[in-house]
Amino acid sequence: MNLRFIIFSAGWRPYFAPLSRRHRLGVTYFMADLNYVAFMKRFPVPGAMSDQLPYLWGGVAVNWTAWQAMSVLGIVLADVIPTQWGLGFAGSLALLGITATLLIDRGTWIAAVVAACAAFAAFALPFHLNIVVAIAAAIAIGVLVDHFSPPATAKAAAAGDAK
Repeated sequence: MNLRFIIFSAGWRPYFAPLSRRHRLGVTYFMADLNYVAFMKRFPVPGAMSDQLPYLWGGVAVNWTAWQAMSVLGIVLADVIPTQWGLGFAGSLALLGITATLLIDRGTWIAAVVAACAAFAAFALPFHLNIVVAIAAAIAIGVLVDHFSPPATAKAAAAGDAK
């Protein structure tokens, strides 16, 4: 499951490249799935870090504090919650919910479907390598879809001409 941080790193790189290594390490320590999703929705294109860093740190402060509080609560209640509830499945549901919020256009939907199909097709691989296959397939198809799709500005101009 932690392979997702490779994807996050690739997404963050254009945003944080101008920062010093020390600052990048500090920021990335606090990163989580929700921070990535919220930040990428708010800033789909890298811009001035003076505008983006306050937003990032605000989200990080809330998410990190909530994460730590719930972790402590989980430790305290660990003996109270029955193991047959299967709480491991809750993590998968949470990631599924986050993923669903990222499905915003045709390219992301196609990549998600291809990833799901690849994961099921490679399910028999050892060490959960089907996840790596799914990630690779999704990235490959996402790059192809983006490469062969007309630029967003051309799409908007074409939509304006059609009206």
